[in-house]
Amino acid sequence: MPKPIHYAVFPVAGKGTRFLPATKASPKEMLPVVDKPLIQYAVEEALAAGATNLVFITGRHKRAIEDHFDSDTELEQLLVEKGKSDELATVRSIVPENVTCIYIRQGAPLGLGHAVLCARSVVGDHPFFVHLADDLIDASVPCLEQMRQLHEETGGSVLGVQRVPRDQTDQYGVVDGVPVDEHVWRLKGIVEKPAPDHAPSSLAVVGRYILEPEIFDCLADLGEGAGGEIQLTDGIARLLADGEVRALQFDGIRFDCGSKLGYLEATVHFGLKHEEYGGQFSDYLRNVIGPDPADRSR
Repeated sequence: MPKPIHYAVFPVAGKGTRFLPATKASPKEMLPVVDKPLIQYAVEEALAAGATNLVFITGRHKRAIEDHFDSDTELEQLLVEKGKSDELATVRSIVPENVTCIYIRQGAPLGLGHAVLCARSVVGDHPFFVHLADDLIDASVPCLEQMRQLHEETGGSVLGVQRVPRDQTDQYGVVDGVPVDEHVWRLKGIVEKPAPDHAPSSLAVVGRYILEPEIFDCLADLGEGAGGEIQLTDGIARLLADGEVRALQFDGIRFDCGSKLGYLEATVHFGLKHEEYGGQFSDYLRNVIGPDPADRSR
């Protein structure tokens, strides 16, 4: 019986250079999609999958993330005085009382594999989630929960994947696997950013992982990989030698919020779903875009 997963690791030390100047003094993970920052969407997904220990691998200029998940008694008192009970409940619910936030500084920008390795002293011999906040996924069952259910059935590590256009494989880690069913593959290999004509498949890893603790030894033994960094993909490839790794094609819509276009798409998508303003926002977009081309011909 696999161990339950109570740890979630969030690598948040990146510079966010694609969003300069917005990220010059504020972490990219704090960019809001409607009324919540990206990192809060990530945390909520991990909590929904059962995580109770949130491990943030941070760097310089990331203090805003700690402040966001810390209590703010002055703000809470102000909301009490103004009678804003809904806003007060929202602020207090950001981190449930049974959840612990842990912050570890990544001293040097040595890659995603190194960021995950930084969590070893906290995670120990437990399986854990890794969640990249740049990849925002809207799903009726949260993506990590879908993966947790597979892990509970099979054990081993699990990677969240989706099919991408063949000409985009050089932007992702790409898996090579044997199909188990329509949505699950047993991995034979994994390659970091392969050229389209050398990619083993079009199944790309998209920022969701369940990793067994043996990954730490694999990462610790690695030298520098592509870009002079310790690549998580290389660690997973080494993990395959001693254990099973599965890929799950999750059910949901993914937005690459590490790109400006993906971030704008996410903002529109979640804006239209917003309980209070979705209808008005939809009307606004119709006015901006104009009538549907099919309507113009009538």
